[in-house]
Amino acid sequence: MTNQENLPSLREANKAIGQAVRPLGITVVAILMILFGLAEVATGFTHNFLGLISTAEATASTYGAAIIGSLYALGGVFLLTMKKWAAMFAEISLTVVVLGRITLVVAGLYPINSFLQTFSIIVGTAIAIFFAIYIALKWKLFR
Repeated sequence: MTNQENLPSLREANKAIGQAVRPLGITVVAILMILFGLAEVATGFTHNFLGLISTAEATASTYGAAIIGSLYALGGVFLLTMKKWAAMFAEISLTVVVLGRITLVVAGLYPINSFLQTFSIIVGTAIAIFFAIYIALKWKLFR
């Protein structure tokens, strides 16, 4: 019997004993949220990301990026629990991440002085929006 043949029976066994069966997509989104959140926190404190993009060297920028990144990562950690309240927290945190990024750009704390900088902010924000939509579409999987 191969591993693929065991998969349905393992899922049924997990459900029977009350263990969560976390879909791969939710796991990937949660892990990426954690990684992206930690990267945002690091960028807030170092004011650059891989030497390619930067944030303003102001206290508000540091705290803003750190708070946004922390919420992003915490939402990912909670998402791994597969609980509805945790998914709601992840949705709220992603909303705050998107609004916070927009606020930091408008306030001039995320500079948009180069194509790469602007592109990175747009793509990063779009990814957060995609994650929020994905979680909403998978809502029925949370218990």
